[in-house]
Amino acid sequence: MGTWWRRRASTGGGASRLESGRATIADDPQAGLSGVGRKTIDSLRAGVVVLGPDDAPVLVNPAARAMGLLRTGAAPGSIAAHPLIRTLAGQVRRTGVRREIELDLPRGRDSAGVNPLGVHLRAMGIGGGYIAVEAADVTESHRLARVRRDFVANVSHELKTPIGALQLLAEALLDATEPPGGAPTDLPEDLVAARRFAERIQHESTRLGRLVQELLELTRLQGAEEQPPPEPVAVDWVVAEVIDRTRTAATARRVQLAVEGDKGLTVYGSDSQLATAVANLVENAINYSGEDTTVRITTRPTDDHVEISVADQGIGIAPNEVDRIFERFYRADQARSRSTGGTGLGLAIVKHIASNHGGRVDVSSTLGGGSTFTLRLPASPPDDLEATLASAGIEAGPAEPRQDRP
Repeated sequence: MGTWWRRRASTGGGASRLESGRATIADDPQAGLSGVGRKTIDSLRAGVVVLGPDDAPVLVNPAARAMGLLRTGAAPGSIAAHPLIRTLAGQVRRTGVRREIELDLPRGRDSAGVNPLGVHLRAMGIGGGYIAVEAADVTESHRLARVRRDFVANVSHELKTPIGALQLLAEALLDATEPPGGAPTDLPEDLVAARRFAERIQHESTRLGRLVQELLELTRLQGAEEQPPPEPVAVDWVVAEVIDRTRTAATARRVQLAVEGDKGLTVYGSDSQLATAVANLVENAINYSGEDTTVRITTRPTDDHVEISVADQGIGIAPNEVDRIFERFYRADQARSRSTGGTGLGLAIVKHIASNHGGRVDVSSTLGGGSTFTLRLPASPPDDLEATLASAGIEAGPAEPRQDRP
């Protein structure tokens, strides 16, 4: 099998070329696949590209050619792989680890105006510096994801105006039914009922407004808007911003906020998104904690990451619910969520922010003994693959990466 990828010397120089409609080995086509092997590669719906140690394509099947994964080479009549393919192959050679990525590639001029080509790329080493890249067409799933995100974003945006009007009307009704002496018992029974309903309308409209805002935020995180370029973010600033945002809620519930751990740490990404993620974790901890308890925010460096942990002394999470709490609209305690006004989207937002920053969020909890959420973020800038995507104007796909995260 190893001879499939071996180049043979030829007196004629052996420039790379691509036979129309057939899988091709560069330099010496006779040294390539034959018989059943070649027919199998040719018949695959997935694109297959094999790069040699110098990144020159040594095998390409028709599906890969149809996807536009090849470019004209520097030498006349030669071919080269797409820059992204070469970058992916270079990472595999350096790390020895299989890489996967899902993204949208702009189509050629002949297909201008149509949706970009969604591809799921998987690159792996096959020995001797050769890299095999498999490309699967996921254009339709990307299109459906865009339609879904656009629908949620449009509906949520349109709901903001009537919800704001409801909140204003509820406030006006409360002002109109306020007793002159401040004693509601002096009001007629119908005005007391009207005031009670107005308070309920105000509470529910505020909760609905928060739900709409978080839906918009989640839609943006899922790719409806281009993510800002990663920048160095001081973890100390993130923690200070979170304390400032949540101090009022903590005071109202008589919960103390304590900050521990290392200072002067730096992560890379969007400062506003990271502050939102940690704030959501702290707000959850406050809402699910009892009075006169402490919520601790701890920061510490690991090998190549920075961990921000939020620990509470609350009700904890049952073992059978730990794996589901990051799902949208899932609540471990329905009654407690209704009383605190939760939307069920806070932890889903945290998960997407962590994923977009190349990190993850973990939880450890004991029922009745509190919970600890840990946000794990890279302590170094993103690798050159993301820089290649940005410089080439390539949009990352909306679907979550399919590779297993550590």
